Order: sequence, then C-alpha cells, then structure tokens
Amino acid sequence: MAATVLLVMGVAGAGKSTLGAALAERLGWAFLEADDLHPPANVEKMRAGVPLDDADRAPWLAAVGRFIDGWAVEGRPGVVACSALKRAYRDTLRAAHPHLRLVYVATDETLAHIRVGRRADHYYPASLVPSQFAALEPPAADEDAITVDAAQPTEAQVVATLAAL
Repeated sequence: MAATVLLVMGVAGAGKSTLGAALAERLGWAFLEADDLHPPANVEKMRAGVPLDDADRAPWLAAVGRFIDGWAVEGRPGVVACSALKRAYRDTLRAAHPHLRLVYVATDETLAHIRVGRRADHYYPASLVPSQFAALEPPAADEDAITVDAAQPTEAQVVATLAAL
C-alpha cells in the first residue's frame, strides 16, 4: 500500500503552511511547502501583482506531483501545503496518488487579506487575494476532504484533522 499524503489546501492566507507544518511535526512525516517549487517566472509574475493562470500552474503542479512521487518511491508519508484551488488540479494529483487525502483550510476573504498583508519577506501581495477566491473551487462532497476553519487556533485544526483521519 502507498504511503498517505495529506494535501493541505486553500487560498493564500488560509494558514495551510502553518497547519501543514504542524501536522507533519505531530505525525513525524515529511513536509513540503509547494510554493517553494514555483518556477522563477511564476514568482516574478505574482510579485508583480499578476495572478497565475492554469498554464502558469501546470508546470508547478507537475513539480508537486514529482515531489510526491519521490515520497511514494521511498514509502514515506508526507504533508504538502499547496493551494490546489481548482478541482482539476486536485484530480490530477489524486489520479497519480490515490492515497492523497485533502485537508481544506476554509477561510473568508477578509481574514485571508489581513493575513497576507501581515506577511514579511514574502513575494505574494495582498492585492492578489481576490483572485484566489475567484479561482477557488471548494472541495465537493465526493472529494472526501477534511475541512477545518482557518479562524481556529492551529492546535484545534491539528486535533480536528487527526480525529477525522
């Protein structure tokens, strides 16, 4: 059986990186911040305040998939913090990794905007938050996602996620 991979998804500012890192630490699993795999052109586009489109995201999602492939070869479970805003993106990752489990960090635009605006030393500007919500397709019931509330403390999110697993 393949190792489990948790895909912690949601818009910028939802807290997916914080939750993902906390889950990985609690479980003793590997952790990937998918933003680290964006090609330089994507980073520069976002830094300039231009939202990414499907064509921009395709090579990035392929890189995320390859990273998960590496874990699968090693038999390692892991946690990936990745926006995975659209169902098609999640379906692509799940098709190659059937043991991938979604954790959706649900938030509203106000909280996301505040959080992104508070970030120091990050290329992603708060002006792009509305584009995240425009692209977001929350997980449907058949995706069997664990949903946590971004407004809850991280520890409460961890406990809820682990209970749902």
